[in-house]
Amino acid sequence: MAPSQRKDTQKSGSPREKSENVAHVPPRLIIGISGASGVAYGIRLLKMLQTGMIETHLVMSRAAQVTLAHETNHKLQAVRELADVCYESDDMAAAISSGSFITLGMIVAPCSVKTLAEIATGATTTLVSRAADVVLKERRRLVLMVRETPLHAGHLKNMLAVTEMGGIIAPPVPAMYARPQTIDEMIDHSLGRALDLFGIASDRVHRWGEGRPRQPARPHQR
Repeated sequence: MAPSQRKDTQKSGSPREKSENVAHVPPRLIIGISGASGVAYGIRLLKMLQTGMIETHLVMSRAAQVTLAHETNHKLQAVRELADVCYESDDMAAAISSGSFITLGMIVAPCSVKTLAEIATGATTTLVSRAADVVLKERRRLVLMVRETPLHAGHLKNMLAVTEMGGIIAPPVPAMYARPQTIDEMIDHSLGRALDLFGIASDRVHRWGEGRPRQPARPHQR
């Protein structure tokens, strides 16, 4: 079982030192990336959180690593280096597999229907689904950006089961009222809305009712 991987540049104090005093526990967010199409959501989420005070804990499934190679030019190690802490998907003894390890919760982006099914049934065979199960049992926030269509009754039942357990199903649906000009803008908006659920504000979201900067008024024509 491979040990957790940590970036050389850690924020002040080691994770062990911080956990000795709850008052000094940093805001931690678990980022899960499953094998569904749309691995760009997980990568972009890690980049968005690099500039803030959130300590990111990343776990990618083996299928996600395959999807990464098919859909992007990113190397696996480069993606891992975007997170503060990275875990192997089979490391069931990882910190995030225990409820005593305090986090804000978890976002799975994207979330495959296989991962959804494991979470819905409690049959956790990987660290991605185990970490999500822990978040639910500790009554923390779990957001699943389920990436699949069309959906059959089994998928919908699993979504309902997770919702009844306190999780949030948040498919990455683009908001056309924001008039996105690029794929990146659509991805950023969906991720920003997911971060809203944790009280983490993002300037990547065009919010309805707040409007865009007003244009200077033209001189009155006589």
